Amino acid sequence: MCVALPGLAISTEQGQLTGIGLEGFYRAGRRMLSRCQVRVAGREPLAVQARMVTADRARFMGTLRIAADAGPDPDVMVERTRYADGTERITLHSTARRPLRLPIEVSLGTDLAELGAVASGGAGPELPASVHGSGLRWSCANGYSTVSAHPPPADALASAGLLRWELELPPGGTRSLELRVRPDGAGPIRPVGRGAASPLAEAQAAGDDPTAQSLLRTCLEDLEVLLLRDPKNLSDTHLAAGAPWRCGMAPADALVAARMTLPLGTRLAAGTLRTLARTQLAGPEAQSGMIPGPWRDAGPHLPPGCTGIEATLLFPVLLAEARRWGLAEQEAEELLPTAERCVRWLRTAVGSGAYLPDPRPGGTSRCETQAHAHRAALLGADLLDAYGRPGGTELRDWAGELRTRFEADFWVEDRGGGRPAAARTPDGRLLPHLGAGAAHLLDTGLLGSGERAPGLLDKVRTEQLARLLGGPAMDSGWGLRSLSAKEVAYNPFGHRSGAVRVQETAIAVAGLAGAGYEKEASSLLRGVLAAAESFGHRLPEMYAGEQRTADGAPLPHPAACRPAATAAAAGVLLLTTLVGIRPDAPAGTVTLRPVRSAPLGEIGLTGLRVAGAPFAARVSRLGLAMVEEAADGLQLGV
Repeated sequence: MCVALPGLAISTEQGQLTGIGLEGFYRAGRRMLSRCQVRVAGREPLAVQARMVTADRARFMGTLRIAADAGPDPDVMVERTRYADGTERITLHSTARRPLRLPIEVSLGTDLAELGAVASGGAGPELPASVHGSGLRWSCANGYSTVSAHPPPADALASAGLLRWELELPPGGTRSLELRVRPDGAGPIRPVGRGAASPLAEAQAAGDDPTAQSLLRTCLEDLEVLLLRDPKNLSDTHLAAGAPWRCGMAPADALVAARMTLPLGTRLAAGTLRTLARTQLAGPEAQSGMIPGPWRDAGPHLPPGCTGIEATLLFPVLLAEARRWGLAEQEAEELLPTAERCVRWLRTAVGSGAYLPDPRPGGTSRCETQAHAHRAALLGADLLDAYGRPGGTELRDWAGELRTRFEADFWVEDRGGGRPAAARTPDGRLLPHLGAGAAHLLDTGLLGSGERAPGLLDKVRTEQLARLLGGPAMDSGWGLRSLSAKEVAYNPFGHRSGAVRVQETAIAVAGLAGAGYEKEASSLLRGVLAAAESFGHRLPEMYAGEQRTADGAPLPHPAACRPAATAAAAGVLLLTTLVGIRPDAPAGTVTLRPVRSAPLGEIGLTGLRVAGAPFAARVSRLGLAMVEEAADGLQLGV
């Protein structure tokens, strides 16, 4: 799968596009070409290799035996280089000892179907083609598609959807054809994340473990191809959730990914915040101030959750932390009114109670929602105070009350030391299953002077949660399971009932490391990095939570997005957690809290951004951190 949104190309490892299943070139969610089959001298090349070169480019190699006396060795190699922007280059390399005259046929077709229809089996038959310029054209009520060829074919048969060439190859010679798939009148796709236009710094990792370097490079590639521009303001960029299923804006995922990538600069965070600020609901209704978002399945034990709540609570958190990383004061101040409305919505939704429930009659109060709300209150109050706005004291008072009530109402005692409940019903009944959502209790947020905000659990219960997350029921060896293997309805492929979700594993690693539980954090970290190697360092959003064995490999989830914004951003968070960078740009300081056990040995990160300037830091094998490059005047905190 090649991705450079809004372009997408999907095929099997054979390289031929047959029109079966999801195969094809897509643009903005519509299949521009479903079939592209190459034959040389009347035969399909024998596929010998398929390789992703970059996130938006794949290379397929095939071979042919043309000469009757060539023996077992092929004498023609067929190389197909496919780009997500709708370009395919077909190159023939001859190793024959005599000149070859080769007939080339490319069979083309499309249904111009929407991706959703293709995925659900609702795509229609192929459309009739017509000859158009140097290629073919298809049309329907909803759009047009053309394939142009260079050099132009010798023959173009619209009825068969066929382009033909006769190529002369001298001994050892090479000839190429290029196909370009476009909607009528459209130019090539220009990915947002290329060159100076990218909002992400070109960071690099180096050290004892080469996995870190490969993972960071691939994560950056994946993030760049998922970037989209806001059509209401083309200077603002945000991340699509993932390919192929979610190639548009998912508010909560976009905010989570932008927050995890703050070490790469604040431009993505600013663009994401401005884009979502335009969607904030207004009016006197109870939803006023919310960032709308779809409902999301929450697994077998809980009803679907509202991602709009998560997005609304993440907005002030991302703004407050982006300011700490160096977001310009003017940009932060322009976004402040939206953040104020988010925290005002929070206080209205809580009302006279202590908890933030689901927005439905009789809605449950989820553990992770309370963690999001508590963090939003504290960081929102910090933000309001910074600009002399009222409301900070009220938010802190409510957060303090929530901490007191949460410890009493959300803890399930058992013989093993207890656990946080996953949710609490309005009548006080606790849903005691243990899942990865509990990791959000460790993600408390960044305040000034490099300090973490307080959490909802005291030290004893935080230690117990760390023990549970690091235990074999939750730590699969490949990362954190979304549901404990001891729970009823555990399913290693269940995306909320046992599969490893990379985003939540990274949140757990960062939270555990920040709270001082390095053994548990290091085990989860090493598990994800081992999984990343198995996936060619291109992490999917989730994979099966089966227990790791000595000779095993993580099983891919058939419905996972790959690349996925939160998984790629999680790779950035995992590596920067090792260095423990805690900036406070308004105060002109940066504090390092590295993982002292140095689970990957020595590691250095360069090309990061703090306070608007390049930043580099290194952690030795002894767990000692040092700053190697920083903005002028930025002081190292204690």
